[in-house]
Amino acid sequence: MNHVCFPGPRWLALALLSLVLALASCARRGADATVSAASSSTAEISESQARLFTVPQDQMAHVQVVPVQAIRLTRVLRLTGAVAYNSFETTPVITQIGGPVSRILVSPGEEVRPGQPMLYVSSPDYAQLRTNFVKTRDAYQLALKSYARCAELYERGARALADLEQAESTRNQAQADLQAADQALKVLGLDSERVSKEPVSPEIAVFAPIAGVAVERLASPGQVLQAGSTQVFTISNMKTVWVLANVYEHDLGFVHLGDAVEIQTDAYATKFHGKISFISPALDVTSRTLQVRIVTDNPEAKLKKDQYVTATVQAGVIENALTVPDAAILRTAENEPFVYVVADPAKPNQFGQRLVSVGESHGGKTQILSGLRQGENVAADGSLFLQFANSLQR
Repeated sequence: MNHVCFPGPRWLALALLSLVLALASCARRGADATVSAASSSTAEISESQARLFTVPQDQMAHVQVVPVQAIRLTRVLRLTGAVAYNSFETTPVITQIGGPVSRILVSPGEEVRPGQPMLYVSSPDYAQLRTNFVKTRDAYQLALKSYARCAELYERGARALADLEQAESTRNQAQADLQAADQALKVLGLDSERVSKEPVSPEIAVFAPIAGVAVERLASPGQVLQAGSTQVFTISNMKTVWVLANVYEHDLGFVHLGDAVEIQTDAYATKFHGKISFISPALDVTSRTLQVRIVTDNPEAKLKKDQYVTATVQAGVIENALTVPDAAILRTAENEPFVYVVADPAKPNQFGQRLVSVGESHGGKTQILSGLRQGENVAADGSLFLQFANSLQR
């Protein structure tokens, strides 16, 4: 026969004690959660209230409070760019006759004038051209005298018409030969009359085609030049240069041909002036910028090729732009712009920090794109003092 055992009084007591302890533990956890939530809420309220801080009235003399104003603000575009030679005032110097370089007369950076010899080339071709010119010149002079004498004798009846016509043909052929020899020398930039008077020499000079600065020398003594293809120098007139600047896509509507531009560089305190002369028809696919060309005056040739510059363009005006003084704009540790705003007009010495978005800056005024309303009061001069006071009160 099977027997069923029931728990005794001692076991029941232990079970009831365990239940009581479990309930007590749950109650404590609930109380702790309530306290934690209350503490978190209190911390949030404290943090919110900490955003406002008060400056003692006797220290308000350090702070200038101004209203946010809507004004007509000049739109200024600041473009980055680099200096390049003015291609319309720059030319390569290419020799038209082949041979080894015998002498170089000009160094890079030296100013040259049109027609100035820059180097000499030893060339048997030049000697042949000079000889041909001298021969054809003498032949033409002889043919001219023969024709004049034959014409005189024909008028007297001492020569036949056929003789006169033959003398005329000889004269015309000699003249054509002389013109061809003369043109061959002019192609080389030489004056035929001057060449014929100079001593016989195989050297031919390569002359500067324009006035400017020899910005590059590409030939060396002894180098063999190929006629019509070897570049020996680059000359550029440095009185004007090009600045090639980049315009962002969202600013394209604000730049136009002929706009005045002010050029600045870290190298000089001087400001240079130019005008937009060309706007590229296509954007750069990588940077999404458009290149503009600015013809810039270059007094004393201070601007150098590939020098980095900043180009400032006056690009119209912005109507009803909300602005604050430049001094009102401060930056957080994350480089976000902010201002100190008077929280309550009834408490002009109580301020709050507010993040803003900024736009154009010109004439000591900065445009506010978002974060402020017209008529609100902000700290201008003395905003750094407020930043220090705010840090002390935290």
